Amino acid sequence: MAKGYRPVARDQQFLLPPDMREWLPDDHPVWLVIDAVAGHLDTSAFHARRRRGGAGAAGFDPDMLVCLLVWAYANRVTSSRRIEQLCRTDVAFRLICAGDVPDHVTIARFRAGFADAVPGLFAQVLILCARLGMGRVGVVALDGTKVAASASKSANRGEEGLRKLAAGLAAAHAAADAAEDEQFGQGVRGDEVPAPLASPRGKAAAADRAARIARALAELEAGQEAAEKEQAGQDAEVRAYLEAAAAGQARMGRPPPGAEVAAARLRLEQAVASQAAKVAAWQARRAARDAAGVRRGPGGGKRPSPPDRYSGVQGAREAVRRAEARAAGRDRKAAAEQGKGPGPVRNLTDPDSRLMKTRSGFIQGYNAQNVASEDGLIIATELTGDPADMAWYEPMTGQAQDAAALIASHKPARGGEPGGSGQRDGQARPAIGLVLADAGYCSEHNLACAGPDRLIATGKHRHVEKAARGGSQAGLRHAGPETRAMTERLKTKDGIAAYRRRGHIAETPHARIKHGMGFRQFSMRGKDKAAAEWTFAATVHNLLKSITAGKLTAQALASLTA
Repeated sequence: MAKGYRPVARDQQFLLPPDMREWLPDDHPVWLVIDAVAGHLDTSAFHARRRRGGAGAAGFDPDMLVCLLVWAYANRVTSSRRIEQLCRTDVAFRLICAGDVPDHVTIARFRAGFADAVPGLFAQVLILCARLGMGRVGVVALDGTKVAASASKSANRGEEGLRKLAAGLAAAHAAADAAEDEQFGQGVRGDEVPAPLASPRGKAAAADRAARIARALAELEAGQEAAEKEQAGQDAEVRAYLEAAAAGQARMGRPPPGAEVAAARLRLEQAVASQAAKVAAWQARRAARDAAGVRRGPGGGKRPSPPDRYSGVQGAREAVRRAEARAAGRDRKAAAEQGKGPGPVRNLTDPDSRLMKTRSGFIQGYNAQNVASEDGLIIATELTGDPADMAWYEPMTGQAQDAAALIASHKPARGGEPGGSGQRDGQARPAIGLVLADAGYCSEHNLACAGPDRLIATGKHRHVEKAARGGSQAGLRHAGPETRAMTERLKTKDGIAAYRRRGHIAETPHARIKHGMGFRQFSMRGKDKAAAEWTFAATVHNLLKSITAGKLTAQALASLTA
């Protein structure tokens, strides 16, 4: 007998009340997230921000909202409206909120107000991972990644554009005042005002926009003053160098920026004058001998070459040509870069964000600095508005050492790291064994400052590998002693093997957050809120890493509770 089809009885009512725990299997990762947040993380900072008691409906449990956001970010969802929709249609989301769906306004307000509590949550997840045996800090890697802000590049304005906007706002307010005076009389208050200012919200928005324009102008002016002071200092250094060179007291090494061509021309003039003096002295000796009637005997030595034919002058002239060519190349490159970017600007939508140069062009965003452990945890993170990485080496390694101490204090004995300290200053505290960083962090200060042992590339990876194979590495002729020592260390077999680990350790967390979690743009504006959102994303990454690594399991959580 042929089999029929299963009936599709959508109108069949439940004969017994449903149990939500039966909607998903026991091995579904959402159960681990719920158990970890509810039973093993200290969320008191989130509870402290919630108001309880008094009139009104009861609020949503902060633990549930934290768990909801963790699961949403882990599944590439950052929109509060989308989260609300999934709480009605997705089984895992419905399970987290137990069918009591929070509206998107509640979700958005909770997320906007959790900036103070997120760093504590990040530390709590690190402690949980340490208790599970994770957090290998023998080798860590520091790297930065650019993340787009919730702002458009088209909202950037230079100083001239900001002044036009400020003047336009002032003119609009003056025109509105004049129209009201004409309509209602001098000093008489009327209710009809321009549409943008028709409500308290509109007035607040206009005032906020004016404040952002004023702030952006002040930042640009302060930046221009700082640039002028820096240029004045550089000009003074160039003058001092040239004066010392003219007096024959020029210091060894590369001339300061801007003095290379002038120094080369000065050396050419000195070479010409010196050779001309030698020729004049020889001619004077020859004339004196002729005047004395001496026909034989010493004639003052071999006749020196004229300055134009002297090899020293020719070499100095060639050095001037090379210096002028290098300066022209730098000028062309600077002009090309200036053509690509709009110069000093500030964004009116998110004034804290900056234009960041990436491989695919400029984005309006932030630069996130992260230190990752060998087993893929982000142990230290900081969101910055600095397009460059160099200044953040020392602060980030300091944070990483504090995180390593926190991990070591909570790691079980069976999974603990071997003792010892990698500190240059000899402090007896849990420390990191080796820090790996790319060439963006290379400077004499970063190579010599106190802290763990480090390998910092002195050039691009392919150049480092080429130098290790016996090739020359360009740009090291005028390098400092620390850079030269690091270059030699990177040529060794151990140095190559250790530095090759940097890419995997540093880039894997960024790939998971940007590609796996789909976090490529912030949902909130302002550096404080954006920094909290990035720290939350790093927290979610660490929690997911503990699950995918097989460390965070139901049995492991049960053993921690016991």
